[in-house]
This record gives sequence, structure tokens and C-alpha cells, in this order.
Amino acid sequence: MLSLRARMIKLLMQNRNLFRLRMKKENVDWNDYEAILRFRRDVEEGAGKFGKLPEGIMISPVDIDNMPAEWIFYTAAQKDRVILYFHGGGYVTGTCQSHRAIVAKFVKNSGVAALLFEYRLAPEHRFPAALDDALAAYSWLLDQGMGNSNIVFVGDSAGGGLVLAALLALRDQGMPLPAAAVSYSPVTDFKCSGESYRTKARVCLAPAGLASACARHYAGDNDLGLPYISPLYGELQGLPPLLIYVGEDETLRDDSIRFAQKAEAAGVEVTLRVGKGLFHCYPAIAPLFPEATRAMAEICSFIRENISRGRLY
Repeated sequence: MLSLRARMIKLLMQNRNLFRLRMKKENVDWNDYEAILRFRRDVEEGAGKFGKLPEGIMISPVDIDNMPAEWIFYTAAQKDRVILYFHGGGYVTGTCQSHRAIVAKFVKNSGVAALLFEYRLAPEHRFPAALDDALAAYSWLLDQGMGNSNIVFVGDSAGGGLVLAALLALRDQGMPLPAAAVSYSPVTDFKCSGESYRTKARVCLAPAGLASACARHYAGDNDLGLPYISPLYGELQGLPPLLIYVGEDETLRDDSIRFAQKAEAAGVEVTLRVGKGLFHCYPAIAPLFPEATRAMAEICSFIRENISRGRLY
């Protein structure tokens, strides 16, 4: 059974339109570019209001071949080991500002520094722009002398899917893989073929039509089944250890379950956690309720354990 705090947070998020004194939930016209820009502004505004950094966090901006990024340190964080963080936002929104406070929680709780980067967004920059930028960020870390066994990929939502796509691309290119990866509420199937896209549509907190719209904007004229767009359709052997979290009450539930099942069948060491009654990206809002706090603790433990193994892939 969900904790009382989790039930309260879920209820508040389901009715977040009331905080803006709107009786009806806002429907975004995802075909309207101006609407996408307004959505981006709303995300940034929300991050500015609620994205308070934990005490002791330090931010250091960095430029990666004209791609904005920033180091996020905690006073006790190990600076020779790194979380490379792939932000979410449906490939149409998301910046360092929108995810800085989220990433800071992982840094503080794991004791590992993070590099957060801003990949190019759709619809201005379609596939493979985001993937190219992710690979560039990882290559930059390696060029700085960071060993691949001292790096863990972490990503949420579209960023979680981008984590998995990047692993496939790196493996296919014969590049050294990171020590492990964490993907929570990832997009792995832009064909939106999972049963949960229908059965969870009414209870999911994401705006209506978001997944299919983001698929169009990001993929453009490319096949939605390309593994670098929808990792579910790739060959998954040879990937590093994976930890996947997803909420039971989100349309992306089956993206995680099906990917984890396929990865396990391919011999990948994978751990799947389905949060009963929980919602999209719930670990990110720790410590607001116990289930999120436990998820955050397990993710950070996974990061520490796999970096310390020093595996080479």
C-alpha cells in the first residue's frame, strides 16, 4: 500500500492545474511550436521556484565544444568518479537549470560528482542531434582522463531512453562502456506499442499526447523502430549492469518492463523496480515520501557499488 505522503503527493500532482487557479487541466497543442516554447518556459519557471539546491552543493559551468554543461559537486563528493546525467523532457525541453536540483540529490546521496549537459532539443534539432551530443559529452569525459569504469550514466524519462540508446551506439562503435547505467521511467519505444499506453492513459501524470508528439518531433522522418531512437528494438547483449525504475501508474511502464525482460534474456545484469501505484520519475522527488526516498537510496548505492567494482566493458 502506498504511504499517506505518496498518496497526498500523487493527488496534488494530478490536480496541479488548481495551483494556477485553473479549473481544467491544460492541454498543450504539441503541433504548435509556440506552445512548445511556452511549455519550456513553464518547466524552467517551475524549476526556478521549486528547484532548491541541497546545502553544500557547488556548481561549475563548463563548455563542451559549444554545448552548455556544468559540474555538480558536493563538498564530500569524489571528483575522480562521475555521474554523467541525461536530463528528461521528451527531447523537446530540459536544461541544466531544469534538472540541476534533481541531479544535486544524486550527487549528495551518492558522494559522486556529476556532469549535467544540455543536448540539443527537438523540433529544432531532430535525431540524431541528442544522441550525438550525449556521445560527445561522454567522449569529453574520457578525453579529460576519466576512466570509463569510473563513470555511471543516469537519466530520466527521455533522458533515460537516451542513456540506453547511447549504450547501444557506444557498443556498436567499439567504444569503452561506462561501469553501469541507471534509467528511470525511460522512453524505450517511440512506437508507443505497450499496453500501458492505453491502460494507464487516464491515471498518468504526463500531459495528454506527449509521448507520440515527442516521437514525431524527435524522430522526424526516421523510422520510430530504429534502436537508437527506440532502444527496445535493438540487440541488447554486451551492455553494462542496469538499474531501471518505473511507476506502475504511467504510460511508460511497459517501456521499462519489456526492455528489462529483453535485456535480461540477452544476458545483461539488470534490476527492474516497478513502483506500485506510483508515477513518472518518482525517485526524483525524494525525500518527499518514503517510496521515493528508498528508490533514491538504492540508486545511489548502485552507483557507488558499480563504480567501485572498476569493471571494464
